[in-house]
Amino acid sequence: MRGTVIGFDSFEYYALSDVGIRRPHNQDAHAVILAKNSDQWRDEGHLLVVADGMGGHAVGEKASQKAAGEIPLTFLKYAHDGVATALRRAFIETNTAIHSIGQKNKEFQGMGTTSSALVLRPEGAWIAHVGDSRIYRIRDEKIDQLTFDHSYVWEMARRQKIAPEEVQGIKSNVIVRSLGPDALVQVDVEGPHPLEAGDVFVLCSDGLSGPVSDSEIGAVASLMPPEEACQFLVQLANLRGGPDNITVMIIRIGRQNSSAAGNRSLRDALRKAHWSIPVLALGVALTLVALLVAALINRILGLMLFLLAGISSVVGLIGLTLHARADQKKRDAQRRPANLNTYRSFPCDIDRGVVEKLARANEDLRDKVKEAYPQLIPETFAELQAEGLDWLKKGNLQDAFREFCRAMHELAKAYNKMRTRSEMFQPVWEKKKKQA
Repeated sequence: MRGTVIGFDSFEYYALSDVGIRRPHNQDAHAVILAKNSDQWRDEGHLLVVADGMGGHAVGEKASQKAAGEIPLTFLKYAHDGVATALRRAFIETNTAIHSIGQKNKEFQGMGTTSSALVLRPEGAWIAHVGDSRIYRIRDEKIDQLTFDHSYVWEMARRQKIAPEEVQGIKSNVIVRSLGPDALVQVDVEGPHPLEAGDVFVLCSDGLSGPVSDSEIGAVASLMPPEEACQFLVQLANLRGGPDNITVMIIRIGRQNSSAAGNRSLRDALRKAHWSIPVLALGVALTLVALLVAALINRILGLMLFLLAGISSVVGLIGLTLHARADQKKRDAQRRPANLNTYRSFPCDIDRGVVEKLARANEDLRDKVKEAYPQLIPETFAELQAEGLDWLKKGNLQDAFREFCRAMHELAKAYNKMRTRSEMFQPVWEKKKKQA
């Protein structure tokens, strides 16, 4: 989707889920709920969710679909309590629902799912997270991982104060926290992360973050349109074996539209008015009526009406004051930064070395495919590769990078349809990882 979405002058997003090469069924799920008007933008925001099910194909699929369906609905139900509270309750109640299904049916025992949710609102980006699906932010040629992997590897790395890649002897896919297996779950809720025009957010399951590095994800998502980037990243993960289901969502935002919050109609304003306002208005109206009755009809009746007017006005003022204080407290809590963590950062800028490696990787892939399936080489591959080389000669590295990615995508798309599960290709074109 591309165009103007409430809250921003430009907003692009795309979501794609793929079964991968090795798995027979897709246990991933995702959901996107966009605010439709300025009230929803201010009170609820835009919500995006990714979930990766576990526990056998039918069980995992049911768990992830439950998360993708229940989290948005529950969040919207509690949004009036504040975004952090609403996100936490959405995850906790969804966990209870999934756990209950597993307890009632032996076939579903142990069912679970990871889930990561991103909420974009006027004050910034909020994140809720359980498991090892990830949320990234790309800004200023750097990709930041905003979620902590709830895996045994990451837990051991935290205890030993080393990088997860340095942990030895532990399988990387052992999850220590997810929705469903246990009656209680701890949810990471963080935000608001301030937004800047040009920010790119990536939500993905580990089917992408496993085969494809953070730097590669950042480079592709920052330089290609969201739809093309999602499609290429999925093909790249499959090219490298596609060992798991792959889900990726990419969102690119523009400048915030400051006038969005002020575009409410009078009807919406009246509909959302607190009860104290009409009570206070009734007190004012009764005061006027009491004065008229006392002057023209009966002073005693006028005095009684004036007493009712006073009671109504006092009750209205008390209610309005309490409501204003509660509303201000909620807004202060939403705007106050809390737990703003960037768990890892990697550069994702493009230099000549990266582009040249990508060009050579394309040639290696072409030779590999030509040897096994000569009829699969699409004509578009040569055209895109030539365009990339032309841009490279001119020194336009970003355009060269895009064209080489498009060339690899065309070839990988054809190859991944025909290849066996055991075949894979590892194009090496990223820079050496340097944690920021």
